[in-house]
Amino acid sequence: MTRQVVATAAILVVSALVPAVATASELIDRNATGVRLAVNAQGQALVSYRAAGRVRNVLAWGAVNAVAPTQSRPQVKFRLDYSGGWGAFRRDLSKSFENRCSAYDGPPLQWLVTACKAPDGSYWALQRWQRMLPNYGLAPTPKQAVWELRLAHWTGPLPVLEIKLNWAYRQYHHMYGRFTYLGNPVHGFRVNPTGVPLDTFGRNLYVDTFDSVYGNGWKRENSFLMHNGSGAFCYGFFRHGSRPVGAGKRYRATIIGPGVTPDMFWQAEAPGAYDRELDRVANEEIRGLGSDLCKPN
Repeated sequence: MTRQVVATAAILVVSALVPAVATASELIDRNATGVRLAVNAQGQALVSYRAAGRVRNVLAWGAVNAVAPTQSRPQVKFRLDYSGGWGAFRRDLSKSFENRCSAYDGPPLQWLVTACKAPDGSYWALQRWQRMLPNYGLAPTPKQAVWELRLAHWTGPLPVLEIKLNWAYRQYHHMYGRFTYLGNPVHGFRVNPTGVPLDTFGRNLYVDTFDSVYGNGWKRENSFLMHNGSGAFCYGFFRHGSRPVGAGKRYRATIIGPGVTPDMFWQAEAPGAYDRELDRVANEEIRGLGSDLCKPN
């Protein structure tokens, strides 16, 4: 293996029901502009923005941080009100909402739009990124190219995304690692045949490659699930079906945080030429991931 980076980034969690209880890992909206964030003394956040030709005011409350994966209860989730008003009053909250959120002094966040520190010391953040890009460098449709706006609310340590690089079959670039929160693996219990989580605990890692055979700049290479039980993952940059090898000069990865914690980000240079000793060390680490799906060379 060649490099290690512990990610420190950010993004969100939320939902799109109007108004109602929503699952934590869904977005606020798509292609939003003019985004503003306010938080009152009661711990409610107001997200104001413009999308699809309309000005929206979304009220969010009722969740912070995350719980460890379990099948005995659901993951924490926001309550969201997209009506633009507060309960039966239906007031324009963008005019009457008293913002008590101060300047953000928390950890660095990737994809950040805006963030602040609430009166209770907790942090709120809004970020946006292109989660839906197609795999293997294919050109996105307008629907796939949308920028998702997401909301997070947390206290204490962030989730930890650990990624290292080595080689698969002694020649192809390869990444491996794990995703944890407060020392617990982040993983789900149910997925569909294509690896999409069917519960609020599962998380996919979205990997991009830079200046590859797909073209200049960043292109989506693939997205894949954290392994059940271990929160581990591994991925080789070799040919997938008819698509060419997507090895690039750099790699980056983004993953939605558990519960309503921020999403995490990682970036590193490609590993370079094969090194037997570094690969030997990496293979020992892969054996220690606790996942039967990750095989050393």
